[in-house]
This record gives sequence, C-alpha cells and structure tokens, in this order.
Amino acid sequence: MQNNINSDILAGIDARKYQGAHKVVDKSQKVVQATGVIITGIMTILCLLPFLLIISASFTEEKSITLYGFSLIPRALSVNAYRLIFQNPKQILGSYAVTVGMTVVGTAIGLFIIAMTGYALQRPDFPLRNAISFYIYFTTLFSGGLIPFYLLVTQVLKLKDSYLAVLLPLMMSPWLIILMKNFLKSVPHSITESATIDGAGDFYIFLKIILPTAKPALATVGLFLALSYWNEWYNSMLFLSSKVIYKPLQLFLYNTVNEAKYIRDSAAASNIPVVDIPMESMKMATAVIATGPIIFAYPFVQKYFIQGITIGAVKG
Repeated sequence: MQNNINSDILAGIDARKYQGAHKVVDKSQKVVQATGVIITGIMTILCLLPFLLIISASFTEEKSITLYGFSLIPRALSVNAYRLIFQNPKQILGSYAVTVGMTVVGTAIGLFIIAMTGYALQRPDFPLRNAISFYIYFTTLFSGGLIPFYLLVTQVLKLKDSYLAVLLPLMMSPWLIILMKNFLKSVPHSITESATIDGAGDFYIFLKIILPTAKPALATVGLFLALSYWNEWYNSMLFLSSKVIYKPLQLFLYNTVNEAKYIRDSAAASNIPVVDIPMESMKMATAVIATGPIIFAYPFVQKYFIQGITIGAVKG
C-alpha cells in the first residue's frame, strides 16, 4: 500500500516536471517564431522599399526630384514621364507583343530542349554523357568572343534583322542544363528501367514519367529562361537595325530614354529653349513598365522555385 502511494507521488511529480518543461519549450518556440516573423517582416519591407521608391519617383515631377531628391511619397504628382513614353502607343504595344511572343515561344522551346538534354546526360546507360557534359561545362569557361559570334549570326546564319538572332542564342544555357541534369538525378533510374521492360520507349518515358516528376526543375528553369528573354536588349541592339519596326521592349525603352537625353543635351548645348524633359522620372517609369508584368509570373512558380534551386544545388 505504501509503495503504491509513493509511486503515485513520484508519478505526479514527474508529470508536473514534464508539464513545466513542456511549457518552457512552448514559450521558447513562440519566442523563436515571433523573432522569425519580425525579421522576415523587416526584410520584406526592405525589399519592397526600392520598388515603392521607383513607383513613387515615376509619378513625381522632374523639378521636385531635382530640388528634393527621391521620396516614398511624391511631393508633386506628374504623369509626364508616362505621357512621353506612351506618346506613340502603337510602337510600345508592338514592342510588348514582340517581347511577350519571344518570351513565351523561347521559354517553351528552350525548356523542352534543356529538359531533354538534362535527362539524356543523367542516364547512366548513355555512354557519351561525361564527354558531352564536359563540353557543355567548357563553354562556361571560354568563349569565342563577340566578333566571331556576330559574324556567325550575320554572315553564316544570315539572321541580321531577324528575331531569330535574338531568340536562338538564349534558348540554351550551360548553367540551366547542369541545373536540370542535377535535378533529374533525383529520379530513380529503376523507374526508367521498369518502364523500358514494360515496353515504353525513351520519348514516352520522358514525356509521361520524367516530366511530371520534374515540375520544380521545370518551373525554376522556365522562370530563368523567361527572365532572360524579357530582359534581353543587348543582342537586339547588335542584330536588329532600324529596318525592324517593332523592337523588343527593353531596347525600345532604352532607345526612348537615350533619345530624350540626346534632345535635352543638344538643346542645352545650342542654347535653344526646350520644355523640361522628365529624365529622372522617365528612367523610373521605364523600370516600372519593364519589370511590372514579369513580377506577376513569379507567384505561379514560387512553390516550385526554391525546391528546384536547392535540389539542383545539392545533387552532384
């Protein structure tokens, strides 16, 4: 009887100790979670501030920017920058159409080719996988240079003043191929072998088995491809002359800002009175126009993006 009472007392003491320790753990977890939320909130605000500053400056009068600098809240509202950019709406809408078209087509085709390449290079039964992988990696260390590249596109391929001169070079990237290859290594090769035994061909296995399991990698690589096409302006400047009416959006905005700056500087050098051109707010307005649409694409691939990056980085 006495032993039962003592055991009950000890059990009660242990239970109270466990409850106390559990409360301490709960409190520490709450502190950690609250600290994480606060730090994340601060970092979010710091990341949003530059975008808010750009949007605010694009709607600020040029004279106010000159006198007071940039601010989160415009001191004097003005839409002159957007009015100047959209003074030829047909041109900018055409540039938007060209950029959207190249982004969609280039991303779709490039993603399919990169996925096929990565799948082939990670298969252990492909005898040339190491040699081809080294060849792809070698191109990240050395290149032929700008002049051979320009001669290849214009003289050999005859793509001067063609959108293909902009579309094709961005379609394949060694880094994206390596990323895709490393991700697809996480797919067990036994699945491919089982499908082969059941009579499935390589292309059927790739479409029906590999691609559905590679959504994180496809979303990650697709986002990088889309960004590269959307932000492209250098190849457009090299290969698209004035004969091309509708140039990609980034090049159009780049030329618009440079033309406005040239007009202002030429007028100032010749002592010709000219209406103030909102150069600073115009630069910010071009940034809003250029980055605004592509930002909305990120939430659709966000849940796959981090997973694709981490798996592609860890797998060797």
